[in-house]
Amino acid sequence: MGLCMILLTGLIWVVPLSVMAAPYAAMVIDARSGEVLHSENADTRLHPASLTKMMTLYIAFEAVQNGEISMDTEVTISRNAAAEPPSKLGLRAGQKIKLRYLVRAAAVKSANDAATAIGEAIMGSEAAFARRMNRTAKALGMTRTTFKNMHGLTEDGHLSTARDMTILGRHVLYDYPQYYNLFSRQSTDAGIKAVNNTNRRMLSSYRGADGIKTGYTRAAGFNLVASAERGSERIIATVFGGNSTASRNAQVAKLLDLGFEKAPSRVAFRAPSRPPYEGKGDLLIAKSSDPTPGTHAKSIRVASAAVTQSLRPKARGGAAEQLPDLLVAEVGKDIDAVLSAVQDVSSRNAVETAVAAVAVDPGAVAPAQSVKPQRRPSEVILASVRAEPAPESAEVVSRVSTSGGRHWGINVGRYPSKYDAEKVLLKTALAEMSTLDGTLRKVVARDSGYDANFMGMTRDSADLACRRLQARQVTCFMIGPS
Repeated sequence: MGLCMILLTGLIWVVPLSVMAAPYAAMVIDARSGEVLHSENADTRLHPASLTKMMTLYIAFEAVQNGEISMDTEVTISRNAAAEPPSKLGLRAGQKIKLRYLVRAAAVKSANDAATAIGEAIMGSEAAFARRMNRTAKALGMTRTTFKNMHGLTEDGHLSTARDMTILGRHVLYDYPQYYNLFSRQSTDAGIKAVNNTNRRMLSSYRGADGIKTGYTRAAGFNLVASAERGSERIIATVFGGNSTASRNAQVAKLLDLGFEKAPSRVAFRAPSRPPYEGKGDLLIAKSSDPTPGTHAKSIRVASAAVTQSLRPKARGGAAEQLPDLLVAEVGKDIDAVLSAVQDVSSRNAVETAVAAVAVDPGAVAPAQSVKPQRRPSEVILASVRAEPAPESAEVVSRVSTSGGRHWGINVGRYPSKYDAEKVLLKTALAEMSTLDGTLRKVVARDSGYDANFMGMTRDSADLACRRLQARQVTCFMIGPS
């Protein structure tokens, strides 16, 4: 009897501990190609905890890039956001704070109040933002993920997998590289105070580690998606269900080592495909405002910002005078000035018709009928044809060079050998594909070394590329047309 009691007592202690232990899952990929190097329970749906904030931040980066909101937008904190439990920044209801500080707090400190404020600022409510999160997850190929909130606190049905979170981490890295440095900061200014990185132990202890996101809840255990780069190799490892910060970090380090060991030194880089931008396309409008009693109103999806097809404009008949004056005024330009500028190209009536058509339908840029251009006056001499000075009575017409031409470039440093310069150009092109795609990599020999240049850019694209590279501590300056 005494022995039975002892065994029974042992069972009472063992069972709760096994129930409390969070399930383990892991995934390791070669970030350059997306090749899976290791997986364990990678498709088991588990609680992601604050790994959720990677999606919140991904959508924030998308919204900023597409002009929905800016990093300098002043966000008013709601009672809902201010009431979120820790970890939190300590925001107060009614307080105004710039979006950039909310992004920093969510990425570095994993602040729940900041994450909720971000979602509400972009979509207006937690429910609307969760719908956008799920739509984006599906577009990224996260097939077994369902989001219910912006922060990752435990909620029924709020689930993901090690595979899906690894996919998301890779997209954060390559889709928005200009913001990726946020995840490697040991600490940062979050507006109302400085905050420390929840992942600082891993960042400081593992060579090459530069992000990206931790997560913990009692139901999830200690989670982490980590990325590290050594030379030309980059590995992403994900762990769900760690028993502690220390044991989780040790396991992630082990998985990263495994990845570097298995990954080839040279591999064809295949960036993940960024999903098409749809903005607030999940907003639903009732198709019928007065449905039949006992039935539900049908819903339709608002047309998103992404263009799915280009329709041929229909011919528009009638004169411009038949259109309301208000529509013409909405063009936002001085009609008389437009007419004066192009009066040598076509008749006044044809121009008025074209401008009015644009006012009604900006997409209908094709004219209803072709206007035969007038013959160039014989007294006009092209500068490109005549090299000698033109007579005083002749009007010389020359083409004006603009910054829209692809005659600009950027320099990313001078190096001791041609090989070093080519290596830097390739690495930079892979890291900043969004602005350097289609440019010409050119190494120029100088007396003191070899210049690494990207050429064939417009002035605006060169300026944008330099600003993005400089934000990542890469030396860069613009090269103007020679």
